[in-house]
Amino acid sequence: MTRFHYNRFRQRDRLSALSEINVTPLIDLAFALLIIFMITTPLLEQTIAIDLPVETQKLQPPPAVEYKTITLNREGHYYWEGQRVSKERLASYMAELKRLPDPPILTIRADAQLPYQEVIALIDLIQQHQLSKISLDTQVP
Repeated sequence: MTRFHYNRFRQRDRLSALSEINVTPLIDLAFALLIIFMITTPLLEQTIAIDLPVETQKLQPPPAVEYKTITLNREGHYYWEGQRVSKERLASYMAELKRLPDPPILTIRADAQLPYQEVIALIDLIQQHQLSKISLDTQVP
């Protein structure tokens, strides 16, 4: 009778061992999910959901932009649209452009070996006539 009771006790140990759950992998999974949510939550908050308005009509493209070219060569000579001019004549062209309702963009082409002060003097001349649309040409390497 004792022997029978002993076997029964042993079977109970096996059943109790099978009914226990190992929670270590679940804890690892919970920490991994917590880290993932901590990383992704700030990314979700950066976007603001808005309903953008619908465009009522297509915008017309701007009219063709007019450019006038001023060239300053290595010797410091001024050229207006390819024609050599004096500094005084260049100033008179600036005065004419100032009177236009929409003055053109002035493209400055200056030699790389020219002293920087010469280019600044030309920009000052343009600004004295209240012309502000200036483009500086450069060379693509």
